[in-house]
Amino acid sequence: MVIGLDCASPELVFQRYRAHLPHLSQLMNGGTWGVMRSSLPCITVPAWASMFSGRDAGELGVYGFRNRANYGYDELSTADSHSVQFPRVWDYLTEHNKPSLVVNVPQTYPIKPLKGSLVSDFTTPNRESAFTFPTILKSDLLKKFPNYSFDAGNFRTSEKPALLQRIYDLTEIQYQAFEHLLTTQEWDFAVHVNIGVDRIHHAFWRYQDPQHRLYEPNNPFENAIKDYYRFVDAWVGRVLAHVDDRTSVLVVSDHGAKRMDGAIAINHWLWQNGWLALKSTPPEGQIQAFNVQDVDWTQTRAWSTGGYYGRIFMNVQGREPQGVIATHEIESMLNTLTEQLKAITSPEGTPLSTRVFRPHEVYKAVNGFAPDLIVYFGDLHWRAVGGVGYPTHYTLENDTGPDDANHAEEGMFILHEAQKGQGEVAPYQLMDVASTVLHRLRVPIPAALQGRIMS
Repeated sequence: MVIGLDCASPELVFQRYRAHLPHLSQLMNGGTWGVMRSSLPCITVPAWASMFSGRDAGELGVYGFRNRANYGYDELSTADSHSVQFPRVWDYLTEHNKPSLVVNVPQTYPIKPLKGSLVSDFTTPNRESAFTFPTILKSDLLKKFPNYSFDAGNFRTSEKPALLQRIYDLTEIQYQAFEHLLTTQEWDFAVHVNIGVDRIHHAFWRYQDPQHRLYEPNNPFENAIKDYYRFVDAWVGRVLAHVDDRTSVLVVSDHGAKRMDGAIAINHWLWQNGWLALKSTPPEGQIQAFNVQDVDWTQTRAWSTGGYYGRIFMNVQGREPQGVIATHEIESMLNTLTEQLKAITSPEGTPLSTRVFRPHEVYKAVNGFAPDLIVYFGDLHWRAVGGVGYPTHYTLENDTGPDDANHAEEGMFILHEAQKGQGEVAPYQLMDVASTVLHRLRVPIPAALQGRIMS
């Protein structure tokens, strides 16, 4: 059984809140636990797909929730189940006639058949959608849980009390459904992913982190995240009541969380530094969303998209429609741009510790339409925003609504098995999960999988 906690922080689970989490603490006391290194990039999509396929983001060709659909300037595709072109754990188990119960795992909508049962993820449009396999499971589920929900709705909102209630309601009904399915469906492998942990981190991190620039002592939401972790821990206890000592239990997060200090307006910076050319200067004081129609592509060498990390694309001759960089110039251009990005300081002039990755250097293969550079600004304490027209390339406001946290590269895991606990161990990498599940269920591990077996 895999109990997925999207965005769960090792610092909170293993240290700050451990005394308040009796069931997770009990798993740790008798188990093996530690840091789970995330995917690159460390975001929900592609992290869970990488975890259960044993393939990195480059092999998957999925670099975020939205990806370039081709080498044009404005066509994006949304990553869903069809974007995952490699088998995942439950596909291998299906081949060996072993049933799976897959509930709320990202990138499982639209549904695909398997041996067993599936309820799709937070991208499911609504309850009218075809969100289960087999199809009849939908009516059975809605009959018992008529208010079943897939996500908490807009989590980048200033209406915090209403959001907090929605997160609790979402968590309650999804765990109720998972518990029901555990007792009514056949499974050798069961997995549920709780997206609520991610939502509460983004919405409430400032209220519990004294290092956050917006933290206020004794605020009314100071214990919101801690209390929610306690709520989740109680549900973990209820779920564990349905397994015996012969069941391997893995609690895992796809990435962690950390405070967000601000954002780099990356296209604004590219424009200021001569990499991006606009047809006209943005009106002073008027922040505008980045629009490819406003770009003079004949004079543009690079542009970007915002998000928890920066994705930078080069305008290459013979690749992009109006490419200007000759093939022999690409390497030099990438080196120059990399050094300039790393040199961006904080508003106070101190180093940001920005890291820049090249897909061909960090992935086993590069499929799809990858960014030319992947940028972690300020060790991920800073995100990227895509707009232009800012007073400077720094901003303290997120362009998609209030957001307190960015993602961290280190998630967490607890592996509990009868008489096998080793305590805290060196970090694993999330692609190790696929190999571990197949090994535990005595299914051959394909040689192409990148992960190793967790011991």
